[in-house]
Amino acid sequence: MNTFKKYFSLFLLVFSSTIFFSQGKNSYYHSKVFTSRIDTLQYRIMMPDNFDETKQYPLLLFLHGAAERSNDNKAQLLHGSKFFASKKNRRNFPAIVIFPQCPKESYWANVLIDRTSYPLNIDFPTNYAPTKPMKSVMMLMDDFASKPFVNKNQIYVAGMSMGGMGTFEILYRKPKMFAAAIAICGAGNPKTTVFYAKTTPLWVFHGAKDNVVNFQSSVEMVEGLKKYGGKPIFTLYPNQSHNSWDAAFTEPKLLPWLFSNIKK
Repeated sequence: MNTFKKYFSLFLLVFSSTIFFSQGKNSYYHSKVFTSRIDTLQYRIMMPDNFDETKQYPLLLFLHGAAERSNDNKAQLLHGSKFFASKKNRRNFPAIVIFPQCPKESYWANVLIDRTSYPLNIDFPTNYAPTKPMKSVMMLMDDFASKPFVNKNQIYVAGMSMGGMGTFEILYRKPKMFAAAIAICGAGNPKTTVFYAKTTPLWVFHGAKDNVVNFQSSVEMVEGLKKYGGKPIFTLYPNQSHNSWDAAFTEPKLLPWLFSNIKK
């Protein structure tokens, strides 16, 4: 009996620790649902420490990758959420951070993908309306931009992989909204950079050994930005594969650079 109690107590301790860890990982990010006339969008939101409605805060939108598509309103926090929620970053860069979730059957960007070979063959048509998830995200951002506690001159977007593609897309669909952007291992249509090259600073990341999204996709977007008067920062990691976000999130100048950009 004593042995049973001993192991049962140990089980409860481990189980409780697991629950605590699971909740702790998402504790800063509260589960929300945005409902519009076209669809519903699940998202997580992190408010600044000691949030005060009478003050104004920067707003950061983060778009996740294809592997995190789901309807659980959790998976999108897999990459990036801990980075933005670290004590140091929350102290130095108090901001409202939003992680929306794309359903499994859709994409952030309008994209045609040939999966018969890798890296993927990707094309971005520009004559299509935005996908439902992208349209919902744009409506969500419009809604938050109207809030008195959001600094409209400090609205940012960042994304990785499919979210990097979504970052490039939302920039050309809403070129006047964002003060700066981060695109990690993404891709897009270089012709669309004409709409935001001069007005939105970008930091673009990619891994030279990326076997999912060819790093040339980011090269082409950077060239497009430069062609139309932009001055993007481009970091190409020579030994990184598709998960170049791991390296990007260790860049000490990343958030100081991002939040230093303020719309005039």
